[in-house]
Amino acid sequence: MSHSSDPQLRRTLGVGDAVVIGLGSMVGAGIFAALAPAAHAAGSGLLLGLALAAGVAYCNAMSSARLAARYPASGGTYVYGRERLGDFWGYLAGWAFIVGKTASCAAMALTVGAYVWPEQAHAVAVAAVVLLTAVNYGGVQKSAWLTRVIVAVVLAVLASVVVVGLTSGEARAGRLDIGVSEGVGGVLQAGGLLFFAFAGYARIATLGEEVRDPARTIPRAIPTALGIALVVYAAVAVAVLSVLGSQGLGDATAPLADAVRAAGVPGLAPVVRVGAAVAALGSLLALILGVSRTTLAMARDRHLPGALAAVHPRFRVPHRAELVVGAVVAVLAATVDVRGAIGFSSFGVLAYYAVANASAWTLDARPAARVLPAAGLAGCLVLAFSLPWDSVVVGAGVLMVGVAAYGARKLGGSR
Repeated sequence: MSHSSDPQLRRTLGVGDAVVIGLGSMVGAGIFAALAPAAHAAGSGLLLGLALAAGVAYCNAMSSARLAARYPASGGTYVYGRERLGDFWGYLAGWAFIVGKTASCAAMALTVGAYVWPEQAHAVAVAAVVLLTAVNYGGVQKSAWLTRVIVAVVLAVLASVVVVGLTSGEARAGRLDIGVSEGVGGVLQAGGLLFFAFAGYARIATLGEEVRDPARTIPRAIPTALGIALVVYAAVAVAVLSVLGSQGLGDATAPLADAVRAAGVPGLAPVVRVGAAVAALGSLLALILGVSRTTLAMARDRHLPGALAAVHPRFRVPHRAELVVGAVVAVLAATVDVRGAIGFSSFGVLAYYAVANASAWTLDARPAARVLPAAGLAGCLVLAFSLPWDSVVVGAGVLMVGVAAYGARKLGGSR
């Protein structure tokens, strides 16, 4: 595999590595960043929103796993949409993924900045992007090793938040009353925002070309990573809610740090801040990996400039794609705000999974095999259009730009 004329990426990742990369993408900053806006939207319905996001993510994950086993190439739903539904849908999925995940990268970088040095959040965010782009340039195996360390640190920090929250004298079971104080629309919006915290499992599928025995590895790794993430998020949400209540959580700027302070252990707050920064770095690392691989796949098919399809002869990584993605994210990290980035990212990623579910629907005509893809497709569309209106308008607008570019190229007959 090592000779420089070989255009394929190297298969080095096993089930454990794939689960860890999925967890690094999910358990990262999503839980640190998305809980507060979700609580603000849903009030007492926060846990219902979390369950809804997890349900849609599960449908998407199973659709993605079945497709990844059939098409184990880099690019995820971009490849599945193209193979199952036609060139346009694959292109649209790839465009939605790159746009949504580039916004996610900016959100993660800004979360690092907000926790490390709030007064200079944008500068820290840009530095983080530059550093992690350099790490990814060195090859996927180093990235998997670093992700493993980050996941261990983050899980330890989240466990400490759960223990402190649930054992403190401030915890009140009454604050967990599940209702729909903000209406069904509030729960749906919270589900859409919290979907941001689950959106990492498919990183496993986008690394299809770098996984050993993908037909066996990917369908095992995706639900495993998703299940672990759900248990962690539910525990954290219950602990933080029991201390702050839905109103306090909705108003919090750093909800997990605020919760341990309110629980009477202010000394843990700096540890939580470091954990949040490390988590966001882990997510950012995995996100840059995923976006650059989809960019590689689209460039191979000339939907993006062909120069971006280059694979480095020594490191075996799509080095030009990684550098371009890093540059775009650095610009965004210097200019946008974190809440807007989360809503915009969720819209793009839900559009991407809508195509994944529609693709999975075509794999097997038996009604039983179509239940999950149908539920996933409906769930994605409902959550996408339940997001804050500015996210929906900007997200739909950027997708339309991609559609227009595709149409113009088709009319120009360049393919």
